[in-house]
Amino acid sequence: MLRSYLLLIFCVTAWGSNFVFGKMLVAEFSPLLLSALRLLFITIFLLIWARGRLSMPTLSRTDWLLLGTLGIVGVFINQWSFYKGLVTADPTTSALVLALTPIVTAMLAAIFLKESLTPRMAIGSVIGTAGVLFVIYNGAELHFDAGILWIFLTMITFAISIILVRLLGHRLPPLVTTLASNLIGFGSMLPFVLISAPAATVSLQLSSWLLLFVTAVVMHGIVTLIWNSQLQKVGAAKAAMFSNLEPFIAMLFGFFLLAKPVTSVQLLGALLIIVGVTLTTTSKEATTKRNESLSLSN
Repeated sequence: MLRSYLLLIFCVTAWGSNFVFGKMLVAEFSPLLLSALRLLFITIFLLIWARGRLSMPTLSRTDWLLLGTLGIVGVFINQWSFYKGLVTADPTTSALVLALTPIVTAMLAAIFLKESLTPRMAIGSVIGTAGVLFVIYNGAELHFDAGILWIFLTMITFAISIILVRLLGHRLPPLVTTLASNLIGFGSMLPFVLISAPAATVSLQLSSWLLLFVTAVVMHGIVTLIWNSQLQKVGAAKAAMFSNLEPFIAMLFGFFLLAKPVTSVQLLGALLIIVGVTLTTTSKEATTKRNESLSLSN
């Protein structure tokens, strides 16, 4: 079991650092181009991984509609808004905003999937939202800059993608859903990349390209596979406790790599968010939802 816990800590560390590495990459690449290149590397990895493992079922019109929506909203817009937001948003604040995903997912599930929203989940939602307000409070007023709004869009599209994956989970194998949605997301992004290509910023540094490749393949591909395998061994509830460490990992990497100070208000906000998420995801009704949310982490 110790090995599983160490592997889960490795996964959370990789995902938490992604906010800081993303901040570094948007200084070298245009956000849209960066998103497209990342999706390209991810898709190539998935195609290689799927070889010999993929069993393609017959897809209905509804399947294609759900996959298309997942590809455009949960992949294209999600990836683009993430890097667009990191141009100006602080990595730590971004990680804390994205930590609200399970709460928003619970609300969307109550609306669209007719799942019950328990009092415990409602209280957790209020506490988690209060935590975010603390995080974006600059000492005088609530500070919603453009970057934070883009990160909020990332969080919302991520929550929507979890709902779509839940719907597709009853119809298609996970590998089919993952591969098809990434292919659709990359394909729908490509025309916009080509149009904006003349004005795009492209790094000439080999180290930047290497960082881009590693963060795409390792964090979205290999780490996700490790997480999903260990999730089956330790259970979703225990894995969730490790996942809640992600904002603090982002804080540490931001402090050491970007010299970003961590304020007491941010720490208070982080604690409120984690309390809110824990309340929301530890209710009986949320167990399955949390499992799926964890398996889709960045």
